[in-house]
Amino acid sequence: MTSPMYTHSVPAFQQMLKALQTILAQAGAYATEKSITPDALLQARLYPDMFPLIKQVQIAADFARGVSARLAGVEVPVYEGNEKNFADLDALLTNTLAFLGSLDAAAFEGSESKEIVLRPGTPKEKKLSGQAYLSHYGQPQFFFHVTTTYALLRHNGLPVGKRDYMGVY
Repeated sequence: MTSPMYTHSVPAFQQMLKALQTILAQAGAYATEKSITPDALLQARLYPDMFPLIKQVQIAADFARGVSARLAGVEVPVYEGNEKNFADLDALLTNTLAFLGSLDAAAFEGSESKEIVLRPGTPKEKKLSGQAYLSHYGQPQFFFHVTTTYALLRHNGLPVGKRDYMGVY
């Protein structure tokens, strides 16, 4: 039997990252078709104090890798975060999906009670069980950044809907 911690994390991350990858490919084609500078989309924000689209994608990928790695008890892969264009974001998502695909579902067994420490050694340090980490911190963060990316593209005219957001399930 596959661990519910695996079942409720990795497949959901994979589904949404593949959908995000598809939407970003559509956004690149849309920019070309409409003669829009790609940076107009990549640097889009809904409000000046929020991260631009490119950072939203980077953070979503970071959460997918980080949450999965911590629950599986493996080293969290670190990426430089120097993506500059749609092709770079596609490569980031491809690499993230490859990492997720490499994880052994058995490694998640018992991770619901594993202690996860956020911001260790800082005044903001917080300790959570694996279950709380996944359901109350990691997944909400991940979905926030995926949804924000979708909303930024939709707001800027990309004709996508809920089916595009959800991807294949």
